[in-house]
Amino acid sequence: METNGHEHVIEVTDLRRVYGGGFEAVSGITFSVRRGEIFALLGTNGAGKTSTVELLEGLAAPAGGRVRVLGHDPYTDRALVRPRTGVMLQEGGFPSELTVAETARMWAGCVSGARPPAEVLALVGLESKAGIRVKQLSGGQRRRLDLALALLGDPEVLFLDEPTTGLDAEGRRETWELVSALRDGGTTVLLTTHYLEEAENLADRLAIMHEGRIATTGTPAEVTAAEPSRISFELPDGYFVGDLPPLGELGVTGHETDGRAVRLRTHELQRTATELLVWAARARVDLRRLDVRPASLEEAFLRIAKDASAHRTTGTTTKEYAA
Repeated sequence: METNGHEHVIEVTDLRRVYGGGFEAVSGITFSVRRGEIFALLGTNGAGKTSTVELLEGLAAPAGGRVRVLGHDPYTDRALVRPRTGVMLQEGGFPSELTVAETARMWAGCVSGARPPAEVLALVGLESKAGIRVKQLSGGQRRRLDLALALLGDPEVLFLDEPTTGLDAEGRRETWELVSALRDGGTTVLLTTHYLEEAENLADRLAIMHEGRIATTGTPAEVTAAEPSRISFELPDGYFVGDLPPLGELGVTGHETDGRAVRLRTHELQRTATELLVWAARARVDLRRLDVRPASLEEAFLRIAKDASAHRTTGTTTKEYAA
């Protein structure tokens, strides 16, 4: 299939992966990734993320369904797909006695049309570590080396499996900037991550997996839109929730109290916050510990896990829940 100008460079349809003993790690998922976008695959441990990515990388044949990367089957057409993709695994297996530069040169010898090793080491901020042995690198520096080697072939499609594990906050931000720059240059990126903030900052679109199935997909804004925003505060002594204006008129959809602490849920954050503050000003009430938070990807993620657990408790199967 010709892929020049093709909108989707990754296409997954009813994909299944089954391990020995009949354990189904991936249970018929469908999604696609457009050219030049960052797509994040999220999920709890054991959700099936890595099992899915390995199928996309051509490391195994699916038990069912169809996968296409750059218009080809990545398993049967591996020779056509592999030179055009870059892969960053969760853990690299580098010879510990080689230096960083030697490792990059060795890897470049296995890549068609490899970029200069010094160039990719500079991209990930390891140029000053070129003469250091791999065994002397910190965990975060090894992750940077993993990323550098994935970029050696100047890939059209880049697979990143937990790319910022072990990095400090500065290193994580620098990696985000690099991945965003790669996307802006036309590289398609599929990443898995446990850092929800990372997905919110990087992903153009995302999917949340749970127990082998995709529970929801869309842009970060679309996925969080169903979740309520939250406003929390403490009322002064002598005031109670009943002293507030009718919560329904404030756009509040639910609330909890714990002594003086009040927590409101709303899908109309600006209106609710504005009317609450207007009431407080008129009543000359100080809303202590006031905290206003928009809906977050974390809340959507936790709600999906909680709902699935509730369905298991009531006897509903995962397959019925996901359907």
